[in-house]
Amino acid sequence: MIAPQGRGIAGPETSTDIFRILHVSTGNVCRSPITERLTRHALTERLGDPGAGGLVVESAGTWGHEGAPMEAHAATVLADFGADAHGFMGRELLDEHVIRADLVLTATRDHRAQVISMGHSAGLRTFTLKEFTRLVRAIDPVTLPDPVDPGGVVARARALVQAAAALRGWLLAPDAEADEVHDPYGAPITFFRSIGDEINQALDPVLTALTGIPADRHPA
Repeated sequence: MIAPQGRGIAGPETSTDIFRILHVSTGNVCRSPITERLTRHALTERLGDPGAGGLVVESAGTWGHEGAPMEAHAATVLADFGADAHGFMGRELLDEHVIRADLVLTATRDHRAQVISMGHSAGLRTFTLKEFTRLVRAIDPVTLPDPVDPGGVVARARALVQAAAALRGWLLAPDAEADEVHDPYGAPITFFRSIGDEINQALDPVLTALTGIPADRHPA
């Protein structure tokens, strides 16, 4: 399986060699597009060619605006980070997206509940973004597969999800707001930028754990 054109980082055609990350928000025009494209940008900086590692990054919305472009302020935020907004089209979240995702990261707890309610054994691989960040910070990277090994990034990603799921009942959020990324739709660019910073900060430890490469270390 290969990500639809313009939607993700194309991986190998053998599905067992692919790890799909699905970002979910409401309309798929603000938060999840920002998160999708920041993820892709960060993976490219770390790995050089994420497709060779089998990573695919996509997004959708629980009330997705099918075929819609991302909000202009969202595109501006991506440009601030040097990420590419080109070719994005909104999607409504479908069963098939959840079925094929190896990790679902949602903007809020409500989105997480909606994804899990769709079934498809999604509970153990669906987290809010901030929840996943909190859990990943508690995982010793030494316990994860070496990303340098053949198929290592995919194996490491799968192990990371399993370890996070095992910790979820033990490492709770400090308060109800801790796992939420609020919707900037209709807000001024200053609020979009604050949400972009929030998302970027939450993604950094996740992508470092997934790849084994910190943000300030580029591929040789």
